[in-house]
Amino acid sequence: MSARRDAPLSGATDQCPAALLEVADCVLFDFDGPLCDLFSGRPASGVAERLAGELRDVAPVVAASAAGDPLALLQAVAKHHGSSPATDRAERFLTAEEAEAAGVATPTAYALELIGALDAGGWRQAVTTNNSPAAVIRFLERHGLSVPAVAHIHGRTSEPGLLKPDPHCLVRALESTGSTAQEAVMIGDSPADCLAAKVVGVPFIGYAVNGRKRRALEDVGARCTVPSLRGLLEAARRRVRSREPGAGPPAAGVHG
Repeated sequence: MSARRDAPLSGATDQCPAALLEVADCVLFDFDGPLCDLFSGRPASGVAERLAGELRDVAPVVAASAAGDPLALLQAVAKHHGSSPATDRAERFLTAEEAEAAGVATPTAYALELIGALDAGGWRQAVTTNNSPAAVIRFLERHGLSVPAVAHIHGRTSEPGLLKPDPHCLVRALESTGSTAQEAVMIGDSPADCLAAKVVGVPFIGYAVNGRKRRALEDVGARCTVPSLRGLLEAARRRVRSREPGAGPPAAGVHG
């Protein structure tokens, strides 16, 4: 059942995305979507097919139901088999596939520049994703980025039940960055991202590249969405300029 459309989301109601970013001290990124198109070079349908083939001898019923979404397939294995060799095998196989995909993944427009601007502007950063940390690390290293540090990459663990919308990775990210929920903002593109942010009280900016994505986010209570990261990049760069010598005091509502 969808959440009421008039339900507030972590204080984000009626606030524009740039304002949410400017008053935050910490940014939590989802990975596949806001930072890159993970399966742009190795399509998710092919990954799901290969994962299903890997599971035919240990989880034949689940493998037969594969429908093109490798993460959903992993979750189905975990649901039917719990903590088991089948689930472990699925997680290891998907981790390897995601790392390969990250090696050729297309960065989201303005994402790499946004990471750099946030670093220059003094924001703490972390990645909170249902994908493997290995995939995030490979993507960032491929582009010569050390921010966020490996210690602030919080991805899938050996327990698929802790995937978003469970807030487990967000809680870990807040702890690792020394941030409170009120000091942070999350940028995500899925209803699961939005729901996880709601649970811990982190304001949420939805990255919605089309109307379908935007409606899906609105259905779970998102009030702040952007079709591009360009506006957030411009907001981050304003804060960087405000810190330059001779720039004068920062604009009202902006702090470092």
